[in-house]
Amino acid sequence: MAKNNPPNKKKYIATPDEMWELFMQYKESVKNRPKLVQDYVGKDGKVVYREREVPLTFEGFDNFVFTFEGVRSKGVQQYFTNQDKLYDTYIGICSRIKAIIRQDQIEGGMVSIYNPSITQRLNGLKEGIDVSGELNIPSLPDIGNRE
Repeated sequence: MAKNNPPNKKKYIATPDEMWELFMQYKESVKNRPKLVQDYVGKDGKVVYREREVPLTFEGFDNFVFTFEGVRSKGVQQYFTNQDKLYDTYIGICSRIKAIIRQDQIEGGMVSIYNPSITQRLNGLKEGIDVSGELNIPSLPDIGNRE
């Protein structure tokens, strides 16, 4: 009896190398197009526009690929989640892409290129003190009732 194998799905991104090339194109696109932010300087509040670096994001990469010719009906989500175990060969490149995006966000937040608070939240980083435990103070002997 023959096994029922799922039909071969067409991969819009044919190889992990092609995924890497798309990511490099996305990265270059983002880093070569800073956002202009309106600012006011001087005592008269003169309007100026300052360039601000744009962080790499998974959503940005997904949208970049979505609009890329030939990949219009898909993004990259299924490659990163290894949908139906069809993308095993992409696991290494996907984890590297996620690490590069995270590094860009964390380092940019640490030097205040990007908002550090948002960077922390997006990457699950937090600084805090655990105050949920009970306070345990050893009891002192009652020295007032000495016999």
